[in-house]
Formats: sequence, structure tokens, C-alpha cells
Amino acid sequence: MHFTIEHEREDDGRWLAEVPELPGVLAYGTTANEAMAKAEALASRVIVERVVE
Repeated sequence: MHFTIEHEREDDGRWLAEVPELPGVLAYGTTANEAMAKAEALASRVIVERVVE
């Protein structure tokens, strides 16, 4: 499965990454790469949970 990870820098300097195809999948990080890696890990867990159900 392919999904999109969008990221942006917040006013406080943190990075926010989210997966639009999976509502609620978002993560913060101190760098863009860290935020995207966290969002990707969370997206993977959400997908696995949906398959197992």
C-alpha cells in the first residue's frame, strides 16, 4: 500500500507530519525526517490493526 506523508514546520519550530489517507495519523518531530519517520511507523501500525480486525 502506498500513502502520502505531508509535512510542515509549526510556528514553534517543531515539524508535523501526517498521512491524509489515514485520518488521525500524525506525528511531531524535531526535524522533518524524524516527524515523517514517526508518521510512517504509526501508519504501519494502523494498517496492521485494520488488517487484523
